[in-house]
Amino acid sequence: MRRYGFELIFKEIIEREDDKPKGNVDAELVLQAMIDIAEYDKAVLVTSDGDFACLVKHLAKVAKLERVLSPNREKCSALLKKAAQGRIRYLDGERAKIEFIKK
Repeated sequence: MRRYGFELIFKEIIEREDDKPKGNVDAELVLQAMIDIAEYDKAVLVTSDGDFACLVKHLAKVAKLERVLSPNREKCSALLKKAAQGRIRYLDGERAKIEFIKK
């Protein structure tokens, strides 16, 4: 993605007791997106989490939302789908294309 001009920011995760990773970055991502809003033309969010619906709704309202990419159509929040107003694509159907590109 960096080759295409995207800036990637990775956040620290912790391991929960059930050995599943926990990122806990929802509020931090919303805050940073708002702090930096004048610094970018359009935002692309990769999430299925309804906690980002308010951010998606606001970015769409101020013409800063390019797209929401959801990793999984079935697990994508209905709130997020509604907030994205048709600007959502699902990556589960794109997996074969992504694997082809990587080869």
